[in-house]
Amino acid sequence: MELHVRTRGSAGPPLLLVHGWGGDHRAWDALDFGERRVIAVDLRGHGESPVPATGYTPADLAGDLLPLIEEPVVAVGHSMGGQVVTALAVEHPSAVRALVVVAPAYGADEAEERLIPGRLAALRADGAAAASRQLGPLPAPVTEQLLATPGHVLAECYAGMYTRPGAFGVRRAAERYLARRTCPVLAVHNVPEAARWEAGLPAHPGSTTVVWPEAGHFLHLEQPQRFADLVLSGC
Repeated sequence: MELHVRTRGSAGPPLLLVHGWGGDHRAWDALDFGERRVIAVDLRGHGESPVPATGYTPADLAGDLLPLIEEPVVAVGHSMGGQVVTALAVEHPSAVRALVVVAPAYGADEAEERLIPGRLAALRADGAAAASRQLGPLPAPVTEQLLATPGHVLAECYAGMYTRPGAFGVRRAAERYLARRTCPVLAVHNVPEAARWEAGLPAHPGSTTVVWPEAGHFLHLEQPQRFADLVLSGC
């Protein structure tokens, strides 16, 4: 899988930036990481990367990233990307020196879990239109990226996160899977309850959980400089 990649900078341990569900590498354009080496990727099925019929579990998507990694990276993932970089750290620990997960799409509670079958059925029927309804208002560039993503990609990614064997999107499975992360994790949440849950999980002693309750799901786009400074100060 030859993914589309945009790189910049040359200093320090590389930052591997992994967008969320229905996004692409442009989701990170507003962030200024200075001279830091940055690798921003389009996951399979997204942006300018190839669009195969299958292979959309977080572990599959993480495996696609391995050819891009020449030295251990700080893997930064938003939403679904938080699942992908977590899978990268769990399944390929030598590739990751630290994680940054941003409003990660794991840890769905019982109320959200009950919605999953209906949401998946809608995605399989209506693709990006259903995804747009489920997500609600989005930043304009994100809407454009989402609507350009093939419907089967959105449905298969959602199934990979929540219903396929080995999925760790719901809380019980996430607690087991996240316990396998062995590197430091910076978790940045906008929902206080989700932050409390993640902060209570077993983790590397260098891990930190931060909550920005005033922000929305795309907190890194709402406050790009604050987010970039946080990442650079901790990684």
